[in-house]
Amino acid sequence: MADSAVAGRVRTATPRPFERPAIGGVLAVLEYCARVYRRNWRGTLFMTFISPILFLGAMGFGLGSFVDAAAPGAATGIPGVAYAAFLAPGLLAATCMQTGGFEATYPVMGRIVWDKVYHAMLATPITVRDIVAGQIAWFAVRLALVAGAYCVVILAFGLAPGGPMALLTIPVGILTGLCFSTWIAAFSATQKTDNGFAVIFRFGLTPLFLFSGTFFPVERLPAFLQPVAFLTPTYHGVTLTRELSLGIAEPGSSLVHLAFLVVVIAMGCWASLVTFRRALVN
Repeated sequence: MADSAVAGRVRTATPRPFERPAIGGVLAVLEYCARVYRRNWRGTLFMTFISPILFLGAMGFGLGSFVDAAAPGAATGIPGVAYAAFLAPGLLAATCMQTGGFEATYPVMGRIVWDKVYHAMLATPITVRDIVAGQIAWFAVRLALVAGAYCVVILAFGLAPGGPMALLTIPVGILTGLCFSTWIAAFSATQKTDNGFAVIFRFGLTPLFLFSGTFFPVERLPAFLQPVAFLTPTYHGVTLTRELSLGIAEPGSSLVHLAFLVVVIAMGCWASLVTFRRALVN
């Protein structure tokens, strides 16, 4: 009788405060990332807010003035579009790519290998799925800050002939960054040192930044390289943000670009779940 009474009291006991449903676990991981960023946000000021102005000033207005004077519209491939207006939305997408890539390298590996933060989370009702979803949600928040800052600069300098459609470049920039952050996070979960990150930046993100349509149309590349550029998320993100900012987006091509980005993100989320589970559970 005594054992039954004890068992009954255990079954009806109030859950502990940290016992949350799945959405609560995701939000807890997201809250942790936000609290860490609150202490470190000053270190991201340059890339998030100052870099857009410097890039547009140097490349868009500085170099762009010579380009426009020599052959108006020739460098952009779009008649009547100044080089600065051509460059600005491309920089938005390309910077989101770089930000997403960086956020998925050292912070992710550090929480697995060095700080064991994810392991500590698993000691609570938070699951691996919650950790992956919460971390990806934080990637989206960081990318929204970067894309939003770039969009403000584009609108402030009058580089968005598309008008209000330029605001749609923010979610497209987020999707572009997530294409890289999800896959790189999956890679980071398999690493024990940071040696592989230099390879990603030098031979992955930097070439994509330069040769995926950010600074000049992909059609100017050698013929054998053009199909390679067309298969990269950066190309689709840059092209879609540019078309929206310039007000020349067409529903058919926009859906193709959007579908490509979504498929890459979905595959990256699955890959992250697999590698995180192996690193944290197995």
